[in-house]
Amino acid sequence: MYYRFLTLLVLLLLAGCAGRTTGGGGEAGYITIQRGDTMSAIARQAGIPLLRLQRFNPSVRANDMRIGQQLMLPGRNERAPGDGQYRYAVRSGDTLGRIASHFGTSSSRINAANRGIDPNRLRIGQMLTVPVGSASASTTSRATGTAGAQSSPAPASALPKGAGPWSWPLRGGQVQREFGKDSRDALQPMLLSAGSDHTARAVASGTVRFAGTMRQLGGVVIVHHDQNLQSVYAQCERLNVSNGQRISAGTPVCEIRRDAGTGRHDLLFDTRNAGRPFNPRQIVR
Repeated sequence: MYYRFLTLLVLLLLAGCAGRTTGGGGEAGYITIQRGDTMSAIARQAGIPLLRLQRFNPSVRANDMRIGQQLMLPGRNERAPGDGQYRYAVRSGDTLGRIASHFGTSSSRINAANRGIDPNRLRIGQMLTVPVGSASASTTSRATGTAGAQSSPAPASALPKGAGPWSWPLRGGQVQREFGKDSRDALQPMLLSAGSDHTARAVASGTVRFAGTMRQLGGVVIVHHDQNLQSVYAQCERLNVSNGQRISAGTPVCEIRRDAGTGRHDLLFDTRNAGRPFNPRQIVR
């Protein structure tokens, strides 16, 4: 459950709905549906009106959501009117075809509504007009259903071209648990144990978007990097950075707390692409 709250926090920071941000509200992201989720609960936790969340996910049937299915969380600069055209901010990995498929329209209609754009050079955060497609009618689905037991995991998204490599956050640390799903099909971040050096360091340069505490996670630091990537450091005892601070690779971000159960100093280390978790081994060297 705590990992879900961490995911929502990252997405809210990207959307400009919580904490201090330096980017535009267009940098929103996605959330992956887990067992027991409802669309209304996700909307409530994310601080997004339910109708707005439904309109940004026209093909999702709220009473038939599937585990592994992804919901798009809108940013503050995006618009989804009851009728008319959407205002949409380009996300990492987007193409006109992908956007058209999500909203039930065609890439040619999007291209025609955005004169002068280069479909092969879309920029993250670029605002597009999206003509409403017929699939938007599906937003009338009831929003009380829970995610069913069928699992349909979404494939990991490709990282932006030229991303990384990043350094490891610990010097002399060891991997205690790899990134991936546990026996209950719940996604878990990588767990690293520190050696004699209990300091976690920034894996790349970026801006601190969050430096505070969360229940069960202790001290947490979230750093926003170029190309809409994020790194997360949790289970900290003392924070060495503050919100809005610009930091370089290798900057000490926190001191890791000692786990009373294991006696180790363990760091929860998470990496995100537009708010979506991905395996740190894809980028850390």
